[in-house]
Amino acid sequence: MNVIIVGGGNVGCNLAERLSTSNYVTLIEKDPDTGKRLAGKMNILVIQGDGCDINLLKQAGITKADVVAAVTGSDVDNLVVCQIAKDIFHVKRTVAKVNDPKNEKIFYQLGVDIAIGSTAIIAKVIEDEVSWEDFITLFTFKRGNLSIIRVDLPETSPVINRSISEIELPEDSVLVAIIRDGEIMIPRPNSILKEKDEVIAITKVENESILFKSLIGEVSEK
Repeated sequence: MNVIIVGGGNVGCNLAERLSTSNYVTLIEKDPDTGKRLAGKMNILVIQGDGCDINLLKQAGITKADVVAAVTGSDVDNLVVCQIAKDIFHVKRTVAKVNDPKNEKIFYQLGVDIAIGSTAIIAKVIEDEVSWEDFITLFTFKRGNLSIIRVDLPETSPVINRSISEIELPEDSVLVAIIRDGEIMIPRPNSILKEKDEVIAITKVENESILFKSLIGEVSEK
């Protein structure tokens, strides 16, 4: 898998290190000093420059990228990078770090596939064999206020072997289906969740990160 990461801060470095073991990773960093330091530290291609620059993105190989993750400290830059990736280069999956939670809804409305505030959750989403299936926004509706999402439960999920009635979900969130071994089940209060269950839920866009933590669990910051 070809992954482009824009932003060489803590989360960008963490993602690059985790993904580079089994994927081709290119990291774009605006600051020259930081770029040089990262180039000598990690066995990946590091390009110094502005990730919002279309020509620089071409140089980074965006035409062959499967995923673009924009994780700079600027929400504006992250959004622009994702929009360029989607609208101009038709990248299949875009991920953005949202520094201001109030902007999360806007990111989804403007076409970002996954917009997450917690850097730890971004790492978790990418870490699990780079499988975006762990947490996928299927689509948003009601003018971007609500999302239908799918979560694949890993073995470390805190909800495994617990009934639906025991799970504390964020406000205005509901589990609507459980897919197990290809069979669809309607969740009941006494339904027990199992490892590898696919859970379909409806939630407010701004509660997606909280729902993720409820179903996947806390991830330690690095």
